[in-house]
Order: sequence, then C-alpha cells, then structure tokens
Amino acid sequence: MLKPKPTRGDSSWFVEARFGLFIHWGLYALPARHEWVKSREEMTDEAYQAYFDHFNPTLFDPQEWARTAWEAGMRYVVITTKHHEGFCLWDTQYTDYKVTNTPYGQDIIGPFVEAFRAQGFRIGFYYSLIDWHHPDFPIDVYHPQRNLGNAAVLNQARRMARYAEYVRHQMRELLTRYGQIDVLFCDFSYPGQEYRGLPGKGRDDWESEKLVRLIRELQPGILLNNRLDLPEAVDFYTPEQVQPPAWLHVDGEPVVWETCQTFGDSWGYHRDEDTWKSPGQLIRMLINTVSCGGNLLMNVGPTARGTWDRRALNALAVYRDWMALHSASIYGCTQSEFPAPQDCRLTQNGNKLYVHVFAWPSQYLLLEGLAGKVEYAQFLHDGSEVLMGAMPEWQAGGLGLGGSTLVLTLPVKQPDVVVPVIELNMINPPCSAAVVIR
Repeated sequence: MLKPKPTRGDSSWFVEARFGLFIHWGLYALPARHEWVKSREEMTDEAYQAYFDHFNPTLFDPQEWARTAWEAGMRYVVITTKHHEGFCLWDTQYTDYKVTNTPYGQDIIGPFVEAFRAQGFRIGFYYSLIDWHHPDFPIDVYHPQRNLGNAAVLNQARRMARYAEYVRHQMRELLTRYGQIDVLFCDFSYPGQEYRGLPGKGRDDWESEKLVRLIRELQPGILLNNRLDLPEAVDFYTPEQVQPPAWLHVDGEPVVWETCQTFGDSWGYHRDEDTWKSPGQLIRMLINTVSCGGNLLMNVGPTARGTWDRRALNALAVYRDWMALHSASIYGCTQSEFPAPQDCRLTQNGNKLYVHVFAWPSQYLLLEGLAGKVEYAQFLHDGSEVLMGAMPEWQAGGLGLGGSTLVLTLPVKQPDVVVPVIELNMINPPCSAAVVIR
C-alpha cells in the first residue's frame, strides 16, 4: 500500500484518526449571513462594531460540544482562534479586539481546549494570517476597504513588518498557554492576486520563515498545513470544499492530506443558507476521503448564543449512527492495494479489507484479484456472514470472469444503513498493520 512522504511533525495519530471537527466561530455568527460578511458587504469597522458590542454566547458549553463530536466519531478538533475579521477568542495581550472585552467577558479557547482534551481529542488551532481589523494590515483584494478610492494612499501608513511581528506574538501566546497543540491550520496566502494596484500577500509578507521557526521551537511535534506559501515547511495539504478523486501527490510523491468541508455552503453560522448535504453525501464524503488515503475535517459554525443549531446536530447524528457500527472501516484505514468493484470504495487496515457499497448490486458483488485471498466475509453493521463462492455457471457464462475474481452473494435488499460495509478477513495479512483507535 502507498505510504505518504514523511512529515516533520507527528502525523502518526493523524492518519489513524481520519475524522476531525472544524469549528468556525466569531463575530460573524451575529449577522449570520456568512463568515466573510464584512468583506462581501464592504462593511466599515464602525458598522461591524455592533457585533463586537453584542457578542455574548451565554449558552456556550464546551463539554457538550465535545461529547457530541466524540459520539459522531470525530477524534481531533481545529477551532478558529482568529478569523479574517481579526477578532480573537482568547485573552491576547496584543489587541483589545478580543472576547474578554465583549459582553461575554471570558476566554473561550482555554475552556474549549480543556473540555475537548478531557474527552480524548487531539487539539488544533486555526489562525488567520489575514486581519481586516488590524491597523497595520494593508488593504488588498479581500479587504473590506478595497474599493475605496484612496486605498493605496491609506496603505502608505500601514506597516506589514509590524503586523508580521504581531502574528508572531500571538502565535507565541497560543502555543505556550494551552499545553500540547497537535495541529496548526494557518490561513491563507495569495501572493499573485493583485487588485487595482493592491498586491496580494505571501511568504515575504507573513515572514513565514521566521514564523515557522517559532512554531517548531515552541511545539516541535505540531503538524503544520500548507497555506504559509512555504513548501519546505508543509506537513499536510488541505484541499478545501473539494473531493480529491485519488491520493494527493505533490512533486510526484503521495503526501499526508486532509480535505476540509462544510455541511452546507458556509463555514460560519448562516441562518438562511439551505444547501445542506444529505445523509448519503455526508457518509460518502468520509468514505471517499479515507479510500484515497486522506482525512476529513468537517465543519460546524456555532450560533451567536454558543449552541449548535438543529441542522448541524442532525448532520452529526448521521455520522454518530453510522460510525457506531462502521468505525473499523475508517480509523487506522487507508487506500487499499486492490481495485474497487463498480459503485464501491475500499479501505484497508492490515489484513482487514472493507468494501463500502455505494449502489446496491443485484445479488452478486464481484471483486477482482481477491479469489483465494479471503477467509471470511461479514457485514459490519450486524456481524452477519456474507457468503463467498463461485457464481453458477449459467449466470457467469457471459461475464468472462477470471479465476482471480471473488464472488460475494448479497441479500436482495440493501441492509438498513446509509452505506453498507462488508469486512473481508484476508488469509495472508500484509507485513504491517495500522493501529485502530477507539
């Protein structure tokens, strides 16, 4: 089986966990019409201030969040400590634009980390390199003030070097106050995106080399993503809102990767958005990802009250119910060396091969290259046997089946689960097997 390029940070737990929770939470939960609302509507700081003045999530219960996510099968979490709006969810000493100065008046990151770590989660921080509130952050293609006629003039007073230092100060706080941090998701670089003479931003602007040195010094085992515009520092790659059809390769080598996705079309809480994915889509996304050697980071956007809305809870319940029966086909699994049958996906963990059936076939399922290699087959959801053997000659006649084809005889009706999974116990296990986490 394929193995990804080695990482500087510790990726051993990451490729076993396979399924994580992303949380986008900030002032944008109050307007509730997309996390980019300040940029999309080109709002001034004065107009956006109303959300800061009314941020008071008194129903925030991190223990309940952690329990719900754990039951859904998620095993690591990444939270937005600061998104593009510049608002900070911890009591930073480097800006007044922070949660402790809102009506809520309390640090969020500390209790959040404590609750999720106690539940058993690995902890990750998202940190936006972009900051639409900071006075030294130059106006650019994404900035709310990009269409002001004097944007270039305003930029003359802004000092990117001071802002880069601010980022390092905040990074030191985040990586020293909360114990071991397992993942850092920095977001994002756009060096080639010039707009009306306003340049984009990349490694030179963020002073990425200095920032990475600091990160590695403070948290040597941390996993660092690929959005600092510094390829040599990357541990894992992050395709966003897309389902890679195969294992992600960079410069010809398979790499550690994670796709981040949303239940609907927004990352932050969006009250009126109505493109939420069906149960089948949700489960197939997870299976597709693991069958290509990747991780799925699935997002929840909490409300301004600090709760998860009913749509998010319903989606998490889909994962909860399916993972309760089928998690063995996800945790510790990766892309299989065998070809998948039509309308199926394969994952593998040592001598266990898992067949995820996306479209229920008529009586027989044919697996090429597996005849004589499987000692027993069963459904994961109930442990019932799946019969193996040859197809009757009168049925097989026109199919041209070779001697290497394994034939599974299935019930006429699909089992009552979103995606049924058949576990195949191989006769000759590979020389190494991944560890399954619980």
